[in-house]
Amino acid sequence: DAGLGELFAAQAARTPDAVAVVHGTEELTYRELDERANRLAHRLIAAGVGAGSRVALFQERSVEAVVSTLAVVKAGAVYVPLDTRYPMERIQLIV
Repeated sequence: DAGLGELFAAQAARTPDAVAVVHGTEELTYRELDERANRLAHRLIAAGVGAGSRVALFQERSVEAVVSTLAVVKAGAVYVPLDTRYPMERIQLIV
């Protein structure tokens, strides 16, 4: 069975110019999102991230948050979303 990264890449190949994500006035097409996520995924892999890794994402809602989440998945890792509104004690406990 295909994973989320592969399924997204297939969707990007089918509808590359369709809008995939919108946040405020910023938007990315499936092609743009896939390319940006792939670039970040390669950087993560080069840094040693892979299957079994957990990557904490401390971001507010944004296009970059979507890129980061998809990149972690494409790198084979698991993302751990951290809400920027969490108290520091909770964030430290999670991390």
